[in-house]
Amino acid sequence: MLQLMLHSHPRIAIPPETRFVVTAYERRRDFGDLEDPAKRRALAEWIVGRRETKFHDLGLDPELVTEAIVTGPPTLGAALGAVFQAYARRFGKPRWGDKRPTYIQHLDGLLRLFPDAQVVHLIRDGRDCVASLKEMSWYKRDAFHATATWTQAIDLGRRAAARLGPDSYYQLQYEHLVDNPAGELRRLCAFLGEDYDSQMTQPQRIAGSAVPPQKRWHQRTKAAVNSSRVGSWNARLEPWEIALAETVMGRRLQDHGYELTGAPRPPAAHLATFARVTADRKLVASKRAVRDRWDRRREPNPVALVQVGDLVGEPLLRR
Repeated sequence: MLQLMLHSHPRIAIPPETRFVVTAYERRRDFGDLEDPAKRRALAEWIVGRRETKFHDLGLDPELVTEAIVTGPPTLGAALGAVFQAYARRFGKPRWGDKRPTYIQHLDGLLRLFPDAQVVHLIRDGRDCVASLKEMSWYKRDAFHATATWTQAIDLGRRAAARLGPDSYYQLQYEHLVDNPAGELRRLCAFLGEDYDSQMTQPQRIAGSAVPPQKRWHQRTKAAVNSSRVGSWNARLEPWEIALAETVMGRRLQDHGYELTGAPRPPAAHLATFARVTADRKLVASKRAVRDRWDRRREPNPVALVQVGDLVGEPLLRR
């Protein structure tokens, strides 16, 4: 919904979720020295030629994007930026961004690629997030993992807010956005340094053309913005899932103004399972950080996006 709201702005283009930014950063050493045009071409073909990257959802000419990368600056950020700039040009807009929930876990790398990026973090009641994840056809994990995902995102968001400051990091809540779209979007536009446009409150007008048809789980974006799903977790979660969520999310929920039901404490076995899931996630994040430090010492090129003429637009990243 927020992606479509921003995409409705006359100066901002936000595509459907892509899947190449984080993977390209983590594999940057595999692409070799990007001073070599042949290496840049191989990187471009990796982006435009694999269905896993979701490039095909952008409606772009792969040959033109490939040439833009090959003839562009020899940095990974510039190569990735060329794709988003091409998408923005498709709509005649100067500014671009990307949306993916997992970006909150990869901000260090993303900000190395796009140092001037602005990060927008949309927060929703964690219980509604768990309920929604459970209903997604692509989500193969359970309520323990869904609950851990939300708590990790909240904690990472707090650290990012403290580190980046108010000029680079902005947080808003889903419930406030659907209750008062115009007011919340005015404040968001002020953060972005853009004039507010009333079209942003009607994202359903572009949902039919901007949402890939295979993403059937986004059907609700074709209806007018409403609050019908706020608090719907109460009918969508089982009692034990509510108990788990409120116990481990409790302080975080209350800090954002969400009320607790007073559900009983979950069984010790459930808390132990959640603890294992959380520990596993922390271990994965720790290993990723260690590998990133190792890779930084051996990068063949700088990674940051550079401005050359009108090759790339002003970067904007959203969660």
